Amino acid sequence: MTDYDDILVSIRRIIRAIDLQSKQLVKTTGLTAPQLVVMQTLRKEGKLSPSNIARNVALSQATITSILDRLEKAGLVRRTRSEEDRRIVDVCLTEEGRKRLEEAPELLQSGFLRQYRKLESWERQMLVSSLQRVAAMMDAEELDASPILEVGELSDKQ
Repeated sequence: MTDYDDILVSIRRIIRAIDLQSKQLVKTTGLTAPQLVVMQTLRKEGKLSPSNIARNVALSQATITSILDRLEKAGLVRRTRSEEDRRIVDVCLTEEGRKRLEEAPELLQSGFLRQYRKLESWERQMLVSSLQRVAAMMDAEELDASPILEVGELSDKQ
């Protein structure tokens, strides 16, 4: 195999790991990785407005609204009007949301982050620049992406 074959195989393995983890997550919890990340953010921060959630998890406001709609329908989050300013909607986890979050397996990026933090600073910088270069070589620089590892259909809305 050539060195570029090795690179393509590694990229494919990363994609497969994300895909397998995403499918397992949905199978075991009924939740997607972005839904769990939103719930984890709410657990950490308490109640937040949808726009603050969007900023915290690096997803668009429209995507967050869709995620919150599904989580609220499932009884995992609650939206309430702010007491100080009725125009502001706050979101918080319900007791059922906290319970489901405790039962959920670790997200793939959590394990990655633990390993990444063990690297030397120069190794981290080398990884970042190399992956940014690969993204550029694949004409993927301008694609909307967040640090949530999930595979799915690409849409123009995101």
